[in-house]
Amino acid sequence: MTYRPYGLAFLLVFAVMTDFAVGDDWRAWRGGRGDGVSLETDVPLTWSESENIRWKAELPGWGDSTPVIQDAGLIITSQAEDGRLFLQLFDKNYGSPLRKIEVGTGDVPREAPKRLKQKFHNLHNLASPSPTVHHKWIAVHFGNGLLAVYDFEGNRLWSRNLQEEYGAYTVWWGHANSPVIVEGKVISVCMQDSLSDLDDQKPVESYLVAHNLMTGELVWKTKRMTGAPAEQADAYTTPLVRQRNGKTELIVMGGNQLDAYDAKTGEQIWFLPGLDGGRTVTGPTTDDKRIYCTRGMRGPTIAVDLKQAKTGRVPDTAILWEETQSTPDTPCPVVVNDLLFTVTDDGIAVCRDAATGEVVWKERLGGKFKASPVAAGNRIYFLNTDGLCSVVAAEREFQKLAENKLDDETIASPAISDGCIYIRGRKNLYCIGKAP
Repeated sequence: MTYRPYGLAFLLVFAVMTDFAVGDDWRAWRGGRGDGVSLETDVPLTWSESENIRWKAELPGWGDSTPVIQDAGLIITSQAEDGRLFLQLFDKNYGSPLRKIEVGTGDVPREAPKRLKQKFHNLHNLASPSPTVHHKWIAVHFGNGLLAVYDFEGNRLWSRNLQEEYGAYTVWWGHANSPVIVEGKVISVCMQDSLSDLDDQKPVESYLVAHNLMTGELVWKTKRMTGAPAEQADAYTTPLVRQRNGKTELIVMGGNQLDAYDAKTGEQIWFLPGLDGGRTVTGPTTDDKRIYCTRGMRGPTIAVDLKQAKTGRVPDTAILWEETQSTPDTPCPVVVNDLLFTVTDDGIAVCRDAATGEVVWKERLGGKFKASPVAAGNRIYFLNTDGLCSVVAAEREFQKLAENKLDDETIASPAISDGCIYIRGRKNLYCIGKAP
């Protein structure tokens, strides 16, 4: 491990940290609530390479992980071309580098025997899982199985390798699930091809696993064997964290099943099977009434009634609506004003009534999309892979408010904090906003 000290200035950045998220933090994949919605109301509407760029920083490698933010600190992971894996910290206001930590190395197999081991899609590498932060601890996970926790001074508290402990990943296109920090635990998911139909092959487990945030000790591990065959068992999603009836639920989508687990014990609370649709990239989102998810591989988008998702097998009546047209393969949905906004991988944005699934409007934005849309200030920000961000009003009438272009490839989803939008490109990290 190597790191660069920056003395008192670095320590002052994090001196005001608390145990709980504040409104303008973006502490994990899709923000502190995992829904892609920011509480910010005054974020930029327009920008370009020469307008409204507060700062721009070159990255030591590339990756698809989202920037995460706490107070004045911004954290990102990358992989260099030589295989080195980095955790990098910036001052979010000025772009000053605070730490550049080399956390390990890893190979990115692009070719492998079909189904027997993971090989990585060309659009991502080992730095696809997003980091997550709590108080003064940063949890990182990489596609080679490395799971580690660091403090903000660059010290590693502990590290483990999930492949070495629980077996090689068999997900077809490269492990990309992001960890979450819940009640003093780092919780990771692995959903993958069981290989159970192959001769003389012991079934490979899919699982959830929790480690103590401070020590790395195993707290619990739960099998998640849904019976999905071959690639249908693969999922690249991140758990949603939700409080209900005095318990913290981890809501998981993938392997043709939506279910929830007790974050304290790892026990399954409820499950909704039979959601056949193929491997799952699009993660779920929720409001206070429903869970919204896509039945993998451009399958139907569904809404599940939270009131009926209690214990055990959830009845099929909990599926309130199901829509098959113009559904995403990769980008996650976002819910604002009782409207569900999605975008297909080939650039068709759709607004649906969240209660009924009825299409309110559908418009072609153009380009290819992998980043998930984010919402702030009654706007939806749709970022395509060519650095073009279309800003649309979060209303029942389609209104394109702006189109903004950066000269970079953009696969990672944006983050929003303290009046700024942070966009991670293939080469650079951008802070979009007025000078402080």
